Amino acid sequence: QVQLVESGGGFVQSGGSLRLACAASGFTFSSYTMRWYRQAPLKEREWVAIISTGGTTNYADSVKGRFTISRDNARDTVYLQMNSLKPEDTAVYYCRASGSYNYWGQGTQVTVSS
Repeated sequence: QVQLVESGGGFVQSGGSLRLACAASGFTFSSYTMRWYRQAPLKEREWVAIISTGGTTNYADSVKGRFTISRDNARDTVYLQMNSLKPEDTAVYYCRASGSYNYWGQGTQVTVSS
């Protein structure tokens, strides 16, 4: 059974940090490109960061320099380190695996207070 389970969300003050994790199971994690998305209330889901199977990364302009995506293929887990958080980063954060198939996690809430 394929699963992507996000964790690490929570409530943090502006300027703080959080580290999200997305644990994968049921598929060959190392063969999949991994992405993080987020969806704020009343807004469309937007792409945040990507890491390829080879470790190449890229970021949305809104998070560049503040967020870092990484992966641990031994643990079948992708991470999103979020620093210098702002209230506009408040959203539900989702991970996505893309390769032979596409899989989504259930999301984890991040709330940043001003």
